[in-house]
This record gives sequence, structure tokens and C-alpha cells, in this order.
Amino acid sequence: MVEKKKKTLSTSLDEFSEYLAPRKGLIPMLGMVLIFINLLFQFIFPGSWLATTNLFLHFGLLIAIFGLMLSWAL
Repeated sequence: MVEKKKKTLSTSLDEFSEYLAPRKGLIPMLGMVLIFINLLFQFIFPGSWLATTNLFLHFGLLIAIFGLMLSWAL
């Protein structure tokens, strides 16, 4: 059963890699959308926890940098 899970995980990662190969800018664009959402939170909910911690800004930066590194590798 463990071998079957490994094959399934390997197969799904391979399919995900094949999906992302022609769409190199998808993950960095997702990161930029999160950064824009953070900008909206700054104006719409100025005192909220999400606005003060800049959670979407940090996640967006991490995802965008990861996406750039991944697209460079693909």
C-alpha cells in the first residue's frame, strides 16, 4: 500500500510539473494577486489583524519568489 501511495504521489507531481511547464508565470501572478489583496485590505479594513500583520503581502512575496525560481528551473 505504501508503494502505491509513492507511485500516486510521484505521478501527481509529474502531472503537476507538466501542467506548470508551459504556464511559467502562473505562480508569480498568483503571488502578485495576493499582494494586491493585501493592498485592498489596507484600505478596506485598516485596523484588522490581516491589515496590521500584512499576511497576504508576506505569503504573496513567498509564492512569487518560489514561482520565479520554479519557472527558472522548468
